[in-house]
Amino acid sequence: MRKRSPVLALLTVAAVLATPAAASAASVASVASVASDSSDSSAGQAKILSFRGMNLKIPADWRVYRDGDSVVVVTGLLCKRPEPFAPDCEGFWIFGPRAYMNVPVGGGSITYTGKTQFHPFSGVIPCPFNSKLSWYPGEKASYRGLRQVGPGHKAKYTTWPNRCVTKDTGRTTAKWTQREWFLPTSKILVVDVWNTYGLSGVLKRATWS
Repeated sequence: MRKRSPVLALLTVAAVLATPAAASAASVASVASVASDSSDSSAGQAKILSFRGMNLKIPADWRVYRDGDSVVVVTGLLCKRPEPFAPDCEGFWIFGPRAYMNVPVGGGSITYTGKTQFHPFSGVIPCPFNSKLSWYPGEKASYRGLRQVGPGHKAKYTTWPNRCVTKDTGRTTAKWTQREWFLPTSKILVVDVWNTYGLSGVLKRATWS
């Protein structure tokens, strides 16, 4: 493996796995601001997820969990640990400023700006699709631009190439893209590693309060 730079994307496959402690059922609760909404018959039954003034109409079967200043939206059927970067938990994440500012990296801290890929901690992160593999991030964005997030709000949209590698030999077994929508004025960061179907449209149709 080539030497990594000491930034958010600093992940060494030989390092000891460092993941956040699993949130307990008591500390991870459904977002209180999610309300049922079936008025849009064309989209089927839906509900509203509100976060820092951003209101998203999401499918009713997407499960929403809040832990501090972060929200996990689980879109798949199997998810044993609904927290950011937990392996085998299909969905996406929404972060507020307390989650993306002063991120601990190697004895110091870094505030997310979009210049480097977002990771909430240093160390080896399991591959999202297979916990027996390691997540090896790309250092260069594959795309940068703007995306509409409801009326009057545009996010800095960035995509990052990533690989899943074996822990013993570093052999690449899968390639995928991390997508990030960052609204610095509203202080919201949305991160998706599963290429969640319909998420771009959900964000484009957001309303604000």
